[in-house]
Amino acid sequence: MNEYQIVILLLSIAVCALALLLIRHILRRRREEAFVPMDDLEGHEFEYYCADLLRNHGFHAVEVTRGSGDYGADILCEREGVTYAVQCKTYSSAVGVSAVQEAAAGRDFYDRMVGAVMTNQYFTRNAQTAARKLKILLWDRDYLEYLEQR
Repeated sequence: MNEYQIVILLLSIAVCALALLLIRHILRRRREEAFVPMDDLEGHEFEYYCADLLRNHGFHAVEVTRGSGDYGADILCEREGVTYAVQCKTYSSAVGVSAVQEAAAGRDFYDRMVGAVMTNQYFTRNAQTAARKLKILLWDRDYLEYLEQR
């Protein structure tokens, strides 16, 4: 290969790389425009958002329970033979012990194997302690964003 061919090859590679970056940017921008941030969702909308996340990650028989009187579980679902009762909390500050207690009550009421709390925020230290004692999974903002990106 002579110098001219090498320069043409390098320029071709650079143009292709720029085109790929541009396409990636356009696709990401379209996705962001269609995306409604989880912090902007109301309670029941957030429950459906969480249900969709679970469905997209291998959970099935995903059911959003009725709004009030749900006995501490907003979503009932199953994955790999394990049944779940999930409490959803869309808050503007840290989630406390009561959400963990509600998830435990929902797990027991619906005879589910696992209880969990999903939130757009984080959990207080007391909520984390209660969750360990009551064997409740805590899925915080970071985990939901991780699921959203996968």
